[in-house]
This record gives sequence, C-alpha cells and structure tokens, in this order.
Amino acid sequence: MWQTLFDFTNVIALGGWALLILLPRRESVLACVLYGAIGLLCATYLVILVALVGNMVDPAPAAGTAPNPAFEYSVEGLMAMFRSEAAIVVGWTHYLALDLFAGLWIARDADGRTAGRLVQVPFLLATFMAGPAGLFAWLIARLFLRADETENA
Repeated sequence: MWQTLFDFTNVIALGGWALLILLPRRESVLACVLYGAIGLLCATYLVILVALVGNMVDPAPAAGTAPNPAFEYSVEGLMAMFRSEAAIVVGWTHYLALDLFAGLWIARDADGRTAGRLVQVPFLLATFMAGPAGLFAWLIARLFLRADETENA
C-alpha cells in the first residue's frame, strides 16, 4: 500500500512539474498545477496524516525495527519515526507538495518580472531537485530583476 501511495504522489508531482516547465503559462495551466497537482498532493497528505494520527492505518515500521510508541522531538526521535513506511510516504508527500508550490510561486514571480522561460527553467529544476536551494537561488536572482511595471499600474 505504501509503495503504491509513494508512486502515486511521485506521478502527480512529476505531472505538475511537467506542466509548469513545458506548457505555456496560461492561467488554466497554472490552475491545473495549483488545484490539480498541488491540491491532490495536499489532500493525499491530509488523508494519510489523519489516518496515521487516528490509528486507522497500521504504521508498521520497516522490517527488523521496533515501533517507537512515544514520539521524542529529537534527531533520534525523528529517526525512529521515519523507520515507518507510512512516515516516509507522508513526509515525502509533504516535500513534493511544498516544493511544487515553491516552483509555482517562482514561475509566477518570474513571469511578473518578465524573465523568460530559459531563465526560469534552471531555478525550477533546482527547486524540483533540491527544494530550498532552488528557492534560495531564485530569491537571490530576483534581486537583480525588475518587476513588470504594467502589473503594478
């Protein structure tokens, strides 16, 4: 079950990134990324999280590890929690949703600064592959790009 959910979330995220990078920046495309891919990832995350918190799903840890009944907010506690396939899938879905949201924001911000697609793609790919590193790179780059004056009028 967890592998299926993991595969599902990856396909949704890859589809969202493909729409964002490859298709023309029409409002309908951006809405598909936001309400389709990101919305579906967020809904999946919420369902898994509620199921885990409500003990509706068995968060059985990976083979050979014992479950940790009490979560401890520490590196060791997080390591124990992420021995569970359920925790890996919910955590990964969290990353996918937020990274894609950051990519959508970068794309919209870059469009507002009239940065062409060739300028945007490296930042979008960096955000896809390394999340915060790509976002940070865009935050630095945008300091050197002027906002489109027609959008502020």
